[in-house]
Formats: sequence, C-alpha cells, structure tokens
Amino acid sequence: MPDQKSPIYDKIRQYKDADILRAEGLYLYMRKLESSSESRVIVNGQELLMFASNNYLGLTTHPKVKEAAAKAIEKFGVGAGSVRLLGGTFGLHEELEQRIAQFKGAEAAIVYSSGYVSNMATISTLLNKQTDIAIIDARIHASLLDGLRFAQIPFRVFDHNDMDDLSAKLAVSKGKGNLIIIVDGVYSMDGDVAFLPQIHGLAQEFGALVMVDDAHATGVMGAYGRGTPEHFGLHGKIDIVMGTLSKGLGGIGGFAAGPREMIDFLKHTARGFVFSAALPPSTCAALLAAFRVIEEEPQWLVRLHENADLMRKGLAQLGYDIGQSVSAVIPVIVGEDLTAYQLARALHAQGIYVSPVAHPAVKKGTARVRVSVMATHSIDDIMRALKAFENAKTMVPMLDKVLATKEAKEEATSLQRLSAPVAA
Repeated sequence: MPDQKSPIYDKIRQYKDADILRAEGLYLYMRKLESSSESRVIVNGQELLMFASNNYLGLTTHPKVKEAAAKAIEKFGVGAGSVRLLGGTFGLHEELEQRIAQFKGAEAAIVYSSGYVSNMATISTLLNKQTDIAIIDARIHASLLDGLRFAQIPFRVFDHNDMDDLSAKLAVSKGKGNLIIIVDGVYSMDGDVAFLPQIHGLAQEFGALVMVDDAHATGVMGAYGRGTPEHFGLHGKIDIVMGTLSKGLGGIGGFAAGPREMIDFLKHTARGFVFSAALPPSTCAALLAAFRVIEEEPQWLVRLHENADLMRKGLAQLGYDIGQSVSAVIPVIVGEDLTAYQLARALHAQGIYVSPVAHPAVKKGTARVRVSVMATHSIDDIMRALKAFENAKTMVPMLDKVLATKEAKEEATSLQRLSAPVAA
C-alpha cells in the first residue's frame, strides 16, 4: 500500500461534499445505467425516463449507426493501434474529417479524442501568451478556460451575452495584442445561444478572430443541424468552430474546423492530437453514419425542437425559471444547492432521471436541475415529466420561495419564438 501519510492526502480527506450528500440520501451522480442511453434507461432495475443525456437525436442507438460500427469492428478491430501521426491513421479518420469540414462549411477539420481535448489543444496551440489576448464570455465551458490557463494566455471576461461589455473589452484591448473572441454556441448550463451576429460584427470592427465551441449545437441548431452559425445565417463565416462528437452525433471525440493551413498546423503541433491515441475506426464509421442519418432523416431534428418547445412551455406555465433557453438544454433554476438536490431526488422518485447542477459548476445562488430533451421522447414522455415537476412543488417545500411570478412565467413562455432558426 502507498504511504497515505503524505500531505498530498490532506486535500483528499478535506473533501466531504459527496459523503454529505450520500448521508442525506441526495447523492444522484454516477447512477449506474443497466441499459443503453436512450429516452428510457434502467437504473437499479427501475425504468426511468432519461432527461439527462446529451444524445439529443438518439443516434447512439440508431440502427444504421450501430450497423456501421459493427462492420468496422469486424474489419478493423476495436482500436487504432497508435497515435494518428505515427501509425494510427485510417481512411475512415480522413473521411470523417472531410465530412466534418463539409458539415461546418470549413476548408478542413481535425478530430481529437474528446471535446475537452479539442478545446484544450486547439486554444493552447494556436494562441501565444506573448502576442495574443482572448476576450471570453463569462460562461464559456471549463475546457476553453482550461486551455487558456494551460497556455497562460491573457484574457478579459465580458458579461454573459452583453454586447456593450464585449465592445468595451475589445476597445481597451485593441493594439495590445492579437484579439480572439471565444464563446460557446449553446451554453451548456443555460441552453441559451451566443449572439453571433453582433459578435461577428464586433470582431470585424476590431480586427478580431472568433472561436465558437459548438458542442451542444452540432446536429441540433440550424435548419440542417449544422450549428449555431447556421442558426444565425453565418454558416462558414466563423474563423474557428470546435465541438464534440459525443452529443448530437451520438459517438465520442472532438473536432476543430477552420482554414486548411490552420488545421495542418494543429495536426503537427497540437499536443492533444500528437500524443493521444487515435479514435477507433469503428467510432469513425459510426459517426459517418450519424452524419448520413442527419441528412437523410431530418424528422429527428424537427421532433427534437418540438419536444424542447413543449417542455419549455410546460415548465414556464408551472412557474419554473428556465432562463433564456432556446435549445434542447433547459435549466430549471431553483437557487440554493439543497433545493436542486431535493428537486432531483423528488423527480427520480417519480421515474424521471435528471441531474442537479450546483456550485462550483454554476454560480452560487443559481443551482438548477438541468433538463436535456431528446428527439426520441414521445409527447407522453414530456407530459409525464411535466406532471412530475408539478408534483415536486408539493414534495420540495423550498420551491415555494423560488417559483417564478406570473410576469416571469409569461416572459419565459414567450421565449419559444426565439428558437426558430434564422434563414441562411
């Protein structure tokens, strides 16, 4: 046994959060799935409606996607055998990168082992602490922030989706370095979208590049699911688009899409690519099939937004605060961490799988239950979940203090009109 008297263990022993939640019967993380991640899952022998999955279009278990993966495993096995640069590149890797570039309206793309690695590696490789300044939204994903910190890139933070503050931060930074604006396409904890038209305009005004993490928008936002730029009529006009292949596309991996010379540079210098094993060929085959399904079966995207609209309306009518969500991610903001844990437990008891999100994942006082809607949910599934939220109002006494006022309900309900795609 290793020596556990080392001071390194002091920090470990000081962490008590998980134990406290377990003792209170409120620990709802890492629940073990005994089935595939679909709209219905089995946990401890109990069937639950899944509203905590990022498998937005249901492609993880789509027959065409599974068939493509099985055929590739039969031919290529379960792994790539090496890093891409030295011995792990297959034709399927190149085909997938070409497909991503086409889908995103870019010249080229690079595939990484995860969305987190994609953001970390791309930012830390492209930006230079001596010459560049990042201007970032206050709510960008942790992986983007970690990439900046890892490479020690100086950055300024503008208030979430506040274009006046963004303009001010750009103005004080101009002339002090090369500027790059970094935002999420869809914000993972809020479900709202970056104001890309205004951001794109300010970038042109101040000579800045724009980098968008489109993880929760790829396959989900836009008339054809191509992401937030398409949603706003800016398809192919954003300098660097990054994202994940594990959400709307139902697989695993991450990507960055942009100019060909930039992508070639990343493939030879990004540590997260050069020193990380390649995606299994079977995963590439499955993802290529997922792209084909998105093209050939557009009904899944339509159903996703119909379901999300229905869920948003229902939650707002029940008096819940859903923020500014216009996507498949719907926050139910309840304020205190304990309230979020209790609400999640009350919903679990009624057969609804949702996840509580507390500090430090969100700011103190903004704890929430995050609801993720899928295209494969039926209307009955949505209505059953809404009934559970209604019942929870009597099961969680603290909710009385945080339910929205009549005016807030009306405002939240009116948000549905914002979710309509903008024509390209």
